[in-house]
Amino acid sequence: MNQIIENQKLKLTVSDHGAEIKSLIRKSDNREMMWQADAAFWGRTSPVLFPVVGCYYQKKSIYEGNIYEMGQHGFARDMDFTFVAKEDNRLTYELTSNELTHEKYPFDFKLTISYILEDSTVKVCWKVDNTDYRRIHFSIGAHPAFNCSLDTDYLLFEKEGKPVDAITANVIANDGSGCLSDQQDTYKLESGVLKMSDEVFAKDALVIEDKQADKVTILDSNKQPFITVTCPTPLFGVWSPVGKHAPFVCIEPWYGRCDRVGFNQMLEEREYGNSLNTNDSFLSEYQITVC
Repeated sequence: MNQIIENQKLKLTVSDHGAEIKSLIRKSDNREMMWQADAAFWGRTSPVLFPVVGCYYQKKSIYEGNIYEMGQHGFARDMDFTFVAKEDNRLTYELTSNELTHEKYPFDFKLTISYILEDSTVKVCWKVDNTDYRRIHFSIGAHPAFNCSLDTDYLLFEKEGKPVDAITANVIANDGSGCLSDQQDTYKLESGVLKMSDEVFAKDALVIEDKQADKVTILDSNKQPFITVTCPTPLFGVWSPVGKHAPFVCIEPWYGRCDRVGFNQMLEEREYGNSLNTNDSFLSEYQITVC
């Protein structure tokens, strides 16, 4: 089932399945900002990535001597969330651990996601509660896909309100593992701007670490902004499917990422991993602003 909230500028639709944004319409011209999940290119719109971002090395992790197998980006995106509340400008969802999640992930948790409309911005708020008797380890991230053209459009990278001179991206290995290689590519930018193309995404996602930027904006062919993602996260990804010339790009705020090729698979040792003591909570948000 879908839930809808709207204000004078935006109309937001979210599915109970995966607590996934399915539509974001700019009312001034009825423009759909979100990719509409055409499976010929990519059959999702804005999945929630939890409790892993990217892939475990060899799709496995080890915790307290036990092996847990989990596919790319975790299980939250494929589960029905509990719809908790609808207010004038807010939708709230919850997902809690159960027998099925324990098969892939050892910990008890509660994940709460809220979507809040404020003027021309959607705030996406994450809360992870540790309901386990021990310290838990997790990653969380977003994967929103925005309609655009790789032929004509641009990306603008900014940090603390200023354009970035260059972006260095870690490269996904070409062995089919979905994990990170040791290769890096550096993109020199002109006033923070990178022209999009199939070539930019020819090696899969750009994995951009170390808080190199905190805001990414998609610009049209006239270099006018039409959507901005604010990423207060330690790293983020930028992705469009390899070799498909897809009419969208994903800008992905992450707390966590895929393992490196050859990683020892120990869950508590994952790079960019997060952990919580019993009864503690993790809180964060990112923002999508329609220009």
